[in-house]
Amino acid sequence: MTHVVLLGDSIFDNKSYVAEGRDVISHLRRNLDADSQATLLAVDGAIVDDIGSQVSRIPHDATHLMLSAGGNDALDNLGILAEPAQTVMDALSMLGTIRERFADSYRGLVRSLVDLQKPLVVCTIYEPPMFDEAPQPVIATALSVFNDTILRIAFEENISVIETRLLLNEASDFESIIEPSDSGGAKMAQALAMVADTEPTQYGSQVFGIKQFATA
Repeated sequence: MTHVVLLGDSIFDNKSYVAEGRDVISHLRRNLDADSQATLLAVDGAIVDDIGSQVSRIPHDATHLMLSAGGNDALDNLGILAEPAQTVMDALSMLGTIRERFADSYRGLVRSLVDLQKPLVVCTIYEPPMFDEAPQPVIATALSVFNDTILRIAFEENISVIETRLLLNEASDFESIIEPSDSGGAKMAQALAMVADTEPTQYGSQVFGIKQFATA
């Protein structure tokens, strides 16, 4: 029996932003086989350092772990976009400090999950099409600092990745600017179910993008 466990933040725990029965976990349960199950441990608003409490609650019969984390860490550092910098090098240095701090936390979380010896898949941070604090290209560039870290650590640990920047790529995929909508949640659930049904390869990490899900 497949038992998928969702860990992380509101990319999975989006119930308060959509109508009843339209959240990611509800869509996922409809995508899984009748004898499979899904458990939601992710919590809206969680940062990477909060997720240890979720890890301690993973059911013993879990067969697949799905992690979405980092988006709220990025939001917590959004104020840096308004910080003055005399040169591009100064700006990159500030981003580098944030990247190093995030990498330490994220690597520790991922390794704690790898130690459980269950199939693990992580998600990148998507790029919402609208944002009040800065133009979308600026947000996308800032998020690349976090996404590069997520990808690098996933490849270091030989775990697979859902590339949500390709998966949730339409304005209709979002509610409240940055939360998955009904249609966005449906896409995410389809991806999670497909990845859970995909056999790992001998080559280690796999990156799942829009093409795989479009043809599922």
